[in-house]
Amino acid sequence: MGNRRKSREMAIQALYYMDSANSFSERSLILFCQNFNTPESVLPFLLKLVRGVVEARNDIDALIERFSSNWKVPRMTCVDRNVLRIAVFEMCCCDDIPVKVSINEAIDLGKKYGSDESGAFVNGILDSIRIAMDQYPIHIDISRESWERINRISLPDLWESTILPPAPVYQSYRNGPMTENDGFENDIMSWTDESEPGEDAAGRPKRRTIVKSSADKRMKR
Repeated sequence: MGNRRKSREMAIQALYYMDSANSFSERSLILFCQNFNTPESVLPFLLKLVRGVVEARNDIDALIERFSSNWKVPRMTCVDRNVLRIAVFEMCCCDDIPVKVSINEAIDLGKKYGSDESGAFVNGILDSIRIAMDQYPIHIDISRESWERINRISLPDLWESTILPPAPVYQSYRNGPMTENDGFENDIMSWTDESEPGEDAAGRPKRRTIVKSSADKRMKR
């Protein structure tokens, strides 16, 4: 399988995840790529497709609805609409990819990941767009700043786009809260049973609780 085909497959999966979660954000894209160990060979084109669809989604959806014979994008299956989104982005914004290649790839991916009718459904809409493009230009306007984001081939670390959670509250091994007199000599590592009431504690692994000293509490987070 070629790298671009694999990139398209993973782009559909990423957009499906983002669409289902109603979160078309960079953080969602990062989470997807990290959880599914995206290969470096497919990452640049994958990022371009997903970011391109996210940046121009409103214009892409409007174009799909214009040629979809009264089908609204929200009524389409999640697979079909995201296959169409990727193909329309390629057709209108990627001059280095022949239009027929984008259509054929979309049909194949619709058949693979969609329903029995997905291939014909995708083909009908995209072919209508292709015929219109032969008669007059169809453009999707994307700003220079957006193109810079779309063409950025790097994937930021998750922490760069994530708000850090509150620091944990540590439990003292003694009764009562920790005091300023607690020192490193009082640090311990204990095992506690945190099973829910009614659960078989013997059948559950016990969780390790790390107890910190006041010196650690005073460290800047």
